[in-house]
Amino acid sequence: MTSRFGARLAVAISPADVGRRVTVRRRVPEGFRDAVGELMSWSDGVLAVRKRNGDLVEIAEDTLVAAKVVPTSQDTGRASST
Repeated sequence: MTSRFGARLAVAISPADVGRRVTVRRRVPEGFRDAVGELMSWSDGVLAVRKRNGDLVEIAEDTLVAAKVVPTSQDTGRASST
């Protein structure tokens, strides 16, 4: 018997989540890319995510395949590596 597990990908964030920490997966020509950080803005179909290293990643809304709000490192009890 063979088991197959398929992940359910869902975009579970909205412009109302600006200011919260998110993880976002998007399609790129090479496959997929992920970004984790603070959702800085979402307007005109473009999301801006500020990563921990300070980089601002702009993501076209129509390339999203999965996204969700995630806890901050303070919420998880993890130490920051900065």
